[in-house]
Amino acid sequence: QVQLVESGGGLVQAGGSLRLSCAASERTFSTYRMGWFRQAPGKEREFVAAISWSGGRTYYADSVKGRFTISRDNAKNTVYLQMNSLKPEETAVYYCAASPLPIATMKVSDFRSWGQGTQVTVSS
Repeated sequence: QVQLVESGGGLVQAGGSLRLSCAASERTFSTYRMGWFRQAPGKEREFVAAISWSGGRTYYADSVKGRFTISRDNAKNTVYLQMNSLKPEETAVYYCAASPLPIATMKVSDFRSWGQGTQVTVSS
């Protein structure tokens, strides 16, 4: 139900950084958690990070802990993903998503609204 638009993707060298942005429509009253997922060609979409919209509690995939930071600006209806020390294997399309569930796992099926995705390419 919420509309999402990602931006900030691009080409970066291994070890570099990118900050992704996800602008949501003003209709965020039904959103409990915002998340970032990524999908490489031929692979399943995987969870990267998530944040509760109101409380700001964060969740991270083990593979990105210590390198990625998710944050949100409620006034701007925007969520960010700061990605540092990027690795070539993290090349993928990154998607912003929203979950209306107060209690949820980080499964793809728990997130009901999705952005169009933004390409992140990490060169070696």
